[in-house]
Amino acid sequence: MTRLLLIAALMFAAPGAPAQVRLPRLPNGKPDFNGIWQAASSAHFDIERHMARHSLMLRDGPYGPLPAVPTLALGAVGAVPGGMGIVEGGKIPYKAEALKLRDENRQHWIERDPEVKCYLPGIPRANYMPFPFEIVQNASQFFFSYEYAGAHRDVLFKDPGPAETDTWMGQAVGKWEGDTLVIENSGFNDQTWFDRAGNHHSSQLKVVERLKLMTPYHIQYEATITDPEVFTGPWKIALPLYRRMEKDPRIMDFRCVEFVEELIYGEHRRNPLKR
Repeated sequence: MTRLLLIAALMFAAPGAPAQVRLPRLPNGKPDFNGIWQAASSAHFDIERHMARHSLMLRDGPYGPLPAVPTLALGAVGAVPGGMGIVEGGKIPYKAEALKLRDENRQHWIERDPEVKCYLPGIPRANYMPFPFEIVQNASQFFFSYEYAGAHRDVLFKDPGPAETDTWMGQAVGKWEGDTLVIENSGFNDQTWFDRAGNHHSSQLKVVERLKLMTPYHIQYEATITDPEVFTGPWKIALPLYRRMEKDPRIMDFRCVEFVEELIYGEHRRNPLKR
């Protein structure tokens, strides 16, 4: 009889009704986010909805845009794949002057993108770069460790007040709203971008993240961005983050500071190398 009732319930369940998912939890009942995660999107190229482009930098050609000279040798490696974007509504609400600066940044990507120089990526960019990151969590602590540039951040659950100084990764203060972790980030400098498309902010940036474990294998990630110097109002991004499921997933070293020493300091060699 019980089996017949179960079959009937499955047959007459509402179409599209979500199945009940048992989430991993800590002994205190909070969702267990421990693991290695990674985004699977083109957001690191451009968080707005966009068509594929010849290159990260473009110039006018006789029949349309072509790769700019500094990126010409990159060929398809330097091209931008199209993407539906992660910005709610498709477009960032820039103020007029800030939009002009975004477009200038795009034209000078190779000189201006902080990622090129291995600067720390900032938030939210660190979460959707093409590198994995690890979450380490217990009953009272929540820690992010990013593969790119050895970046990391510790989520504080007791608000210490305004950050003492502005930094690339900011200050993170968390709280639980049911099963959702809400992280309020502030104390940023203006030296990071949101992507490789020149989308930028000022030191007035504030980011409120919401992380919800939807299944044991993916997090729904949302962030609301506010910066009155750059944007006409708050705006939101959203994307899933996926658990790495290899047999032995781990964060590798990508401490890229030494990789860019020649780029930044090579001209100061006693005998500079050819560029």
